[in-house]
Amino acid sequence: MAFVVVYDANVLYGNTLRDLLIRLAMVGRAQAKWTNGILDEMQRNLLANRPDISEEKFGKLRLLMNSAVRDSLIEGYEPLIEGLKLPDPDDRHVLAAAIKAGAQIIVTSNLKDFPAGDLAPWGIEAKSPDDFVLDQIDHDGRVVWACVQQIADSRTNPPETVDDVLDALETAGLVESVAALRAG
Repeated sequence: MAFVVVYDANVLYGNTLRDLLIRLAMVGRAQAKWTNGILDEMQRNLLANRPDISEEKFGKLRLLMNSAVRDSLIEGYEPLIEGLKLPDPDDRHVLAAAIKAGAQIIVTSNLKDFPAGDLAPWGIEAKSPDDFVLDQIDHDGRVVWACVQQIADSRTNPPETVDDVLDALETAGLVESVAALRAG
């Protein structure tokens, strides 16, 4: 069985990175988890920067995400929030969800908000999306490459190549992962 990982809202924000992380979960590289609160935060941030996206489209995105990854939605974590300590109290819901789900990893772009000392008692580690994807490449780069190829194949309007997808992932912060994939 794959290990359990909670995706923070900031790694679900960008379309290409979100697509790769979900595809990695779909092929069994990890059991991806999130909460309605994480999805709400992602949606708020997207709406703030992309007011052109309709509520209907957000609803469809949420439905697609929840149906793409079986058992992805974490519930019942709320009672844990109050007793947790993190530098940013607004991030405690992510840690609470990770504890409830029995996650080993939180994938987040805000590592400073999830110090190792605060996560260690729970057996949880925070990883950047680049480090997380690098771990997947180290385990089996062919699987990650296949996910990138699937993303390129799914992008038809406008059409995108694997290089376009890799460029987008690099822009999203997956610098070392993209370098490893390009090196083959």
